[in-house]
Amino acid sequence: MKGKKRQLHRSFRTQGFGDKMFDIVNYGLLGLIALCVLYPLYFIIIASFSDPVAINNGRVGFWPVGFNTTGYEKIFENMKIWRSYSNTIFYTVAGTGINIVLTMMLAYPLSRKKFFAKTPLMIFVMFTMYFQGGLIPTYLWINDLNLYNTPWVMVLLPAINVFNLIIAINFIKSNIPEELYEAAAIDGCSHIKFFARIVLPLSKTIIVVLVLYYGVAHWNEFMNGLIYLRDEGLYPLQLTLRNILLQNQASGLGDVDSIIEQQKAAELIKYGVIIVSTLPVLVIYPFLQKHFEKGVMVGSVKG
Repeated sequence: MKGKKRQLHRSFRTQGFGDKMFDIVNYGLLGLIALCVLYPLYFIIIASFSDPVAINNGRVGFWPVGFNTTGYEKIFENMKIWRSYSNTIFYTVAGTGINIVLTMMLAYPLSRKKFFAKTPLMIFVMFTMYFQGGLIPTYLWINDLNLYNTPWVMVLLPAINVFNLIIAINFIKSNIPEELYEAAAIDGCSHIKFFARIVLPLSKTIIVVLVLYYGVAHWNEFMNGLIYLRDEGLYPLQLTLRNILLQNQASGLGDVDSIIEQQKAAELIKYGVIIVSTLPVLVIYPFLQKHFEKGVMVGSVKG
């Protein structure tokens, strides 16, 4: 790290005046953009620990005002949240595993030029990206498959995302040439062995990117649980947090003091559920950032 800093300082000293001004303006703009992106998240964190009255009066700026943990107490005193946390972890881990396996298995043949069904299969896949069956036919289909009100509907319904599939196809095309398979085929390697022993090990970067994309999508999944789950014991985290927020909103019944307290609690819970639902993803993301930066540049530079 120190060596990189020395190189940056050395290169900055050797630059001309115009280049230095460009770097200063560029870093300044990027810093301003980063501040605009990060401050709302920081505000949510300090607001979740502040007095609701101070938040509504605009007195919360950079530090919590009137330290308060009522929102988190209301959230975590509901025992359903721990069940929904375990449900979401299962949906995320199992669903992402199925996503990766199916996406890579479909991306490999579609990336090969000599695959005889490449064009019709690609047209079929792309068709599903633009046209869907609709809510009612999908609901009837899920019910006929006996997946309604089961945990597997959360795992199997979003099995393959076409956009992620296209990313995987482009990665394999760009990084695993046809000549590599031809060389392996001379030694008697089949497509299955080539996929398992060569394609997958060389696709670690894109697999990590797909894990991030699919994992975040499963973690934030809300609508499928709302439509296809009836048992509260199967609810994902986002749906349980939504119910907690609705339960603690002011109902308009009772005396004025109780209504005000309900409004204060609802204000804190609103910020608290955002932190509770996003914190695990924010903790994991830095460990995947290096691979994400590599994978997101796939196909951007052609030699």
